[in-house]
Amino acid sequence: MNLSTEHQGDIAIVRVKENRMMYPILADFASAVTSLIEQGQKKVVIDMAPVGYIDSATIGCLMDLYRQISGAGGALKLASVQRRVETMLTMTGAQNFIEVHQDEASALASFGGPHAHD
Repeated sequence: MNLSTEHQGDIAIVRVKENRMMYPILADFASAVTSLIEQGQKKVVIDMAPVGYIDSATIGCLMDLYRQISGAGGALKLASVQRRVETMLTMTGAQNFIEVHQDEASALASFGGPHAHD
C-alpha cells in the first residue's frame, strides 16, 4: 500500500496515497497504524485526501484502530475526507466515534496546544 508517515510534534500523520481503500491493501495500512500505537503514539491523524472509496472492511479497520488507540489513552482523527467517504462513515455510525476534519490543519489544531515541527 502506498502510504507515508510523518511526525509534527507529538502527532503522527499517516498519509494514505490510494484512491480506493479496501482489502487487500488494508492489512498494510492497519499494521502501519498499529505499530505506531504499539510504539506509544497517542495522537494519530489519517490524511485521506485522495481516497474516493472505502468499503465495510475499511470501516471495520478504522473502528478497530480507534478502539486500540482509545484503549491506550490516545485519539485517532481523519482529515481531508471526501464527501462519498464521509457518507459511508456517517451511514455506518463510525463518525460518532472517529472525528472527521475538513483538512489536516484543523485535525492537528483539534489536539490543542502548540505543535512543533520536527
